[in-house]
Parts: sequence; C-alpha cells; structure tokens
Amino acid sequence: MTLGVALIAFLAAALISLVGTALVRTLALRYGIADHPNERRINTRPVPRAGGVAVAVSFVVVGTVLVLAATPLGIAAGHVPLTNGGIAALLLGTLIAALLGFIDDRYDLRARWQFATQLGVALVPIAFGLRVAVLTNPFGSSDLLLPDALGLGVTIFWILGMQNAMNFIDGLDGLSGGIAAIAALTLAVIAAPTTPLLAALCVALAGALVGFLRHNFHPASIYIGTSGILSVAYALAAISLLGTAKVAAALLILGVPIIDAFFVISGRIAAGRSPFSPDNTHIHRRLLDAGIGHRAAVLVIYAITAVLSLAALLLTGSAALYAFAGVLLALGAAILYLSRRGEGGR
Repeated sequence: MTLGVALIAFLAAALISLVGTALVRTLALRYGIADHPNERRINTRPVPRAGGVAVAVSFVVVGTVLVLAATPLGIAAGHVPLTNGGIAALLLGTLIAALLGFIDDRYDLRARWQFATQLGVALVPIAFGLRVAVLTNPFGSSDLLLPDALGLGVTIFWILGMQNAMNFIDGLDGLSGGIAAIAALTLAVIAAPTTPLLAALCVALAGALVGFLRHNFHPASIYIGTSGILSVAYALAAISLLGTAKVAAALLILGVPIIDAFFVISGRIAAGRSPFSPDNTHIHRRLLDAGIGHRAAVLVIYAITAVLSLAALLLTGSAALYAFAGVLLALGAAILYLSRRGEGGR
C-alpha cells in the first residue's frame, strides 16, 4: 500500500464522517436521541448520540470503493489475500452492527435485548465463514489449531468481549473513538506488508473515527452511541481475525479497554453484584477521582494505548501474550493506587 493511497483513504473517510456526524447530530436532536444526565454519566446536559452511524457509513463507503478499485490502486495483491467472504463479513457486518446499535440508541433497549443485539452481531462473521481457527501458543513456537466447534465459541466470545470492553471504556469525551483510531492505524501497519487491502481498510476506519472525533472530543457535541460501540468494536474484532495481527496483538493494542472491563467485571462479581450493574470503578473515572482533568485523562489513556500499540508492532506470538499479562498486572496496580488516592482525597 502506497502512502498516497493511505492518505486518500484516510482523508476521504474523515471528510465523509465529519460531514455525516454533523448531519446525524441534527437528526438526533430533532428526534430526541440523546444521553440525559444521571449518576452514571459525566454530561450535565442532554447530548445527542448515534454518531457511530456516520463512522460506520463513512468506513463502509470508502471501504467499498477501495475493494472495487483495489487492482488499479495496486492494493489487491498480497501474501495473505482477502476472500470475498472475509471482505463481506467486515463491511456488511459493520453496517449490520451499526443498524442494530442504532435501534438501541433510538429506543433504549432493556439489558436482555441489548445482549441479544450483541450476540446477533457476534454471529455475523460466522455466517460468512469467518472464525478464530488458530490461537498463539504461549508455551511454544507453533500455533494452536482449534476444532471447528471451539473456534466458533472463541469467535463469539472474542466479539462479545470486544463490544463490552469498548462499551465500558466509553465514559469520557473522545476516549473510545481515539483508542479505536490508534488501534486501527496500528493494525494497518501490521497488515501492510502482507495484506495491503486490509491495511487500506484499517486506514479508512481510522479516518472515519478521526472525522467523528472533531465533534466528540471534549466538550463533545455528540456521542458515538451504541451504534458506534457495536460497529467499531465489530470492525476491529473482524480485522484481527482477517489479518496477520491475530488475537494476541489485538489484545495488546486494545489492552486498556479489555483490562478495564476485566477488573470492573471482576470487582462487581466479587461484591456480589451483576457484572453489568453501574458504578464508577472504570479506570477513566479513577483518573478523574484522582484529580486529573477530563482532557488530560483522555490523553493519558491515549498515550498508554500508543505505547501498547508500539509493543504490538515490535513483539510477535507468545511475546505479545506475555506483554499483555504484564500490562494486566501493571494496570491492576495502577487502578488500586488510583482507587486509594481517590478515597484519600474525599
């Protein structure tokens, strides 16, 4: 993939998303699709949501053009060519995820219906024949080949986990979108040598997120909504299944939201509560409680994500898993420290 193709894909997606987000905001305000202030939210006024629709549409539009023009653009060839089913699973699946997420944005579905929506999204790649076939072996040099049934289960778990991790981290203006943009660019670098078309698609996703962030960075004028959480999480999960990055690298790149979700859910279960019950134990809320400002907290997590992404570029296979385990311990210690600091400041 040439730098010119990457730049055009990025700018085109960013421009479509920039304009599309403004349009979605206008429509969301007209129809009352907004997050209202409550004990779980930091906004003090109603803020329209469903900005993820613009992100998904921008990504899919530019992605479709890239796929159709792959040969003249010189990005069709690669050591790991994309199948038609894989491309359809990524692009069509992202649109389906955005549509199902928009239903929740519009009608505020109950928890059981939200989970049913997430499960429906997780089944999309399986319908196109996309699944986790191998896993990195942390104790050896060869990958672990998974039986079909186990591979299907791991695929569903991976996509469900990614959706919930992104949902949990979506607590500050610009946070989830920025993390996803960094992840998409990192996956593009990993994919470029072997799968240039997939790399171009990753760049388009990053551009769509950056265009949206113009409206979403603090103070946000629109939120990404469930439409964005489901579609962006799905796209990143599917890309990790399609490319050479594999799940191990994606775990490291998206270490902050994944580890945050792990500790939050573990803490709720340990306290005898539902893993999906509301509280303020997320790492970004810990940072705020410790006296770090809104934008500063977001930038701190951006920086951590960038460092983890660099590690994912330098490490391969089991080394990435060991690094993820190290990050798990480090972030756990940081969360404990911030918790005690926040309590001491009260």
